[in-house]
Amino acid sequence: MDGSASTETTPSPARPGKPIWPKVPAEFVRAMLAGHSALGLAFAALIYLVCFSGSIAVFTQEYGRWEQPAGPVLSQASPQAADAAFRAVLAKTPKAHDLYVRLPEPTHPRLSVHGDDAKGGEHTWVADTSGRLVREEKTPWTQFQADLHTVLHLPRAWGGFLVGLTGVALLSSLVSGVLSHPRVFKDAFALRWGGSKRLQEADLHNRISVWGLPFHLVVSLTGAFLGLTTIIVGVLALATFKGDTAKAYALFAGPKVADDPRPAARVIDVAQVLVNLEAAYPKARASYLFVEHPGETGQYATVALITPGRLSRGELVVVGGDARPLGEVGYESGSVGLRVLSAMTPLHFGWFGGWPVKVAYLLLGLGLTAVTSSGVAIWLARRRDKGRPAPRWERVWIAFVWSQPFAYAASALAALLLPAPPVAIWGAATLAANATAIAWTPLAISIRLRVATAGLLALTVCAHVTANGAGIADGVAWLVDAGLLIAALVLAVSAHRSGRAQADTIQ
Repeated sequence: MDGSASTETTPSPARPGKPIWPKVPAEFVRAMLAGHSALGLAFAALIYLVCFSGSIAVFTQEYGRWEQPAGPVLSQASPQAADAAFRAVLAKTPKAHDLYVRLPEPTHPRLSVHGDDAKGGEHTWVADTSGRLVREEKTPWTQFQADLHTVLHLPRAWGGFLVGLTGVALLSSLVSGVLSHPRVFKDAFALRWGGSKRLQEADLHNRISVWGLPFHLVVSLTGAFLGLTTIIVGVLALATFKGDTAKAYALFAGPKVADDPRPAARVIDVAQVLVNLEAAYPKARASYLFVEHPGETGQYATVALITPGRLSRGELVVVGGDARPLGEVGYESGSVGLRVLSAMTPLHFGWFGGWPVKVAYLLLGLGLTAVTSSGVAIWLARRRDKGRPAPRWERVWIAFVWSQPFAYAASALAALLLPAPPVAIWGAATLAANATAIAWTPLAISIRLRVATAGLLALTVCAHVTANGAGIADGVAWLVDAGLLIAALVLAVSAHRSGRAQADTIQ
């Protein structure tokens, strides 16, 4: 939030001269504003990247369906079909340490099985209603954008820590921003149009911050918690189990099954597992099964059960090799802490309440991204107004801001046309976009990158329709294409208006 807003209290209409709120000491306001600016500047690029990537990641499930639109699209799969698909993949990967069976659900109408081949390569196969494997699933761009938000494509421990630390910085910045503006809630709808452009931007920055504050606090808090899980578990182990992290992680694993590598008399019966759980939990539906050590005496399965109407990732039930339930982890039936932990992911990504909630999360997330972008821009404008301009940093910042939409569009198009990994295309596109700061003005950078992004998005839709055409069986793929075209249109129109405004100013 910008420091240009007034910190004085406003007299009450009923009692002239008497402030509505106690006057906040000016020293406190200045300290909060200094802390807010320091936090924002220190983590600006990371906060922007995490906020932008998080806004896009809300529709991760839909991107997977867009990349693999041919289906088969299933509303449900019988226990026998799930077992047949499981056994078919096990035959392909007989040395697999574990297999992940994902069952059809509204957000992912597929029956798929994930496993490792003999060389350690990971594969996911899609099955039809009978459990027959139809094709191998390939969704490289979906996985790329999800990993960029959660771990920044770094080693998982380091990437998760950095994202979590960014969440802490964002949360601290939000709190310090509110505390540095005593009138921020009172002036929630005050916009100073027609005057200084910097004041207009500052007002919009402050208003978006306040309007979306509940959302901003929730996503930053849950993001920090999810990213710093490893550290939190380490502290828990140190405080409770004398540093034994294995005992701490056991709290989230449910009943323990003894490891026994001897060959089992028979492979675990996935169909019977699902039948037994349906009888034991008639109000829940199975979302996925994680089968550990299939074919060994110590084999077992962890099954996620979703109960409609609950804000939770689902209860996890451990099932033995004989297909009988051994017990629950407790995400829906255990302690308050476990229930809160289970609600973290749906709350952070907006994976509850269907499409209306996802669209709201997308818009609010982009609003938070805009707040981050404008905060740095306002700080640079204030330097310019005070006679200490930093034109190079102004160009660098605007180039970085618009590099991400450009790089995302380039990586999506490349994922459809080229065998190259999307992260490599994203990295190259980000560098190319940032290189524009060397020669172009901030306005030229903004306009040209928006136009380029719009063009890439339109080309992505064309490439997707051309590659899949009449083979698109999942209607969500068409919705994603429509969303990309709308985004392209918005970017093109905004770039055109910026160009016209510049021309009018010159005239």
